[in-house]
Amino acid sequence: MDEARLYLVAPARLAVGQLAELVPELAEAGVDLIQLREKEAEAADVLRLAGPVLEACKAAGVPFILNDRPDVALALGADGVHVGQNDLPIAFTRRIFGDGIVGLSTHATGQVDRALARSDLIDYFVVGPCFTTPTKPGRPAAGLELVRYAAEQHTTLPWFAIGGINESNLDEVLTAGATRIVVVRAITEAADPVAATTSLKQRLVAAPEED
Repeated sequence: MDEARLYLVAPARLAVGQLAELVPELAEAGVDLIQLREKEAEAADVLRLAGPVLEACKAAGVPFILNDRPDVALALGADGVHVGQNDLPIAFTRRIFGDGIVGLSTHATGQVDRALARSDLIDYFVVGPCFTTPTKPGRPAAGLELVRYAAEQHTTLPWFAIGGINESNLDEVLTAGATRIVVVRAITEAADPVAATTSLKQRLVAAPEED
């Protein structure tokens, strides 16, 4: 987790093909973590969709994270699970998922504070959305002020900026203090997701580390 910079959140099928089939090239291009997010799928369907992605991630040496469901993540043998503010509380998530990777979404300064206070239960957190994004309909952007706030905490707990980040606004996010990002559409909807990954990762690596 300490070295992870580029975190991909994606459905099982991207615009140009199946995620599982693209994992080797995405990993080679610089994706450090992959989270499968299938919000509308039932547990059995998530297991079916996640299996090939998990196997591809294992072969590529990329941690596989499942969205929302610690029970399904445990059954699947996932490396981690990511939960939101309205999902199962992190204390219960950790109890279910044991020693695996647990991540948490935050959307306000108070939520960042609470995440930092429970750093014994989580392995990373994300802050956002930085910009309005259709992947979170009805949720207003938290803006870059939240990124600045997280950066000002100088925590050793890894954190990522998320929400509408792409090549056109990445410099704003980096200037606000982020050194790690989560992307969705910038890769999943790209005509060439591998090239998009390469470009994003190169710019992240060139950015200065946190103080």
